[in-house]
Amino acid sequence: MKSQDVGLMLKLVALKNRESEDLEGRVGKAEMSLPDDWRDWQVEEEDPLAEDEASLLDSDLLSARYSIRALADETGISKSQVSLALQRCLEVGLARKDRKTGVPRANTKALFEFIVHGLRYVFPARPGEITRGIATSFAAPVLEGRLFSSGDLPMVWPDARGNTKGQAVAPLFRSAPYAVRRDRDLYAMLALVDAIRLGQPRESQMAATLLAEFLGVSDEPVR
Repeated sequence: MKSQDVGLMLKLVALKNRESEDLEGRVGKAEMSLPDDWRDWQVEEEDPLAEDEASLLDSDLLSARYSIRALADETGISKSQVSLALQRCLEVGLARKDRKTGVPRANTKALFEFIVHGLRYVFPARPGEITRGIATSFAAPVLEGRLFSSGDLPMVWPDARGNTKGQAVAPLFRSAPYAVRRDRDLYAMLALVDAIRLGQPRESQMAATLLAEFLGVSDEPVR
């Protein structure tokens, strides 16, 4: 298994959440959780948001949205690696095919358990040098003002377009800074994942509770 597999599963969650928003007319989870200025980078025209596109309720568009090509375009992961990642996740139970549509779905319960209990050991994160980048962990907008001391340096994914100066943390997968510019839900979830990987027990538990809401497993106990 590769770390990008987890990133791809989170992208599937973001897409599924958007389907629910289209169907029920609800405001997205990240839209409720993030401030208006949630983009911690210099915005350019090449940064379209996935949720600005047409409704995912159209069956043809839905299938196209979950194609290998579309997932590669949205995440920055190569088509061959997206295909292999889906195969691996299907084999280990982190993903399954939707019975009605055939599109890949993340097994959110298994994904949540792996992120909370295993990710920091399999794909550990370590703060590095001071650099400019995109805020993550407790410095990210999704966790702004929660258990983050003003005396601590923020954690950032190194990125030339980032607005925050802080300690470098390698993103879960290399193209994450590209992927989050296209999807606010994905940005929020990846930042929460970093908080779980980097935080102390109390901080990790808070991040896990918020991540459970994004994954739709908020009834699951967080230990």
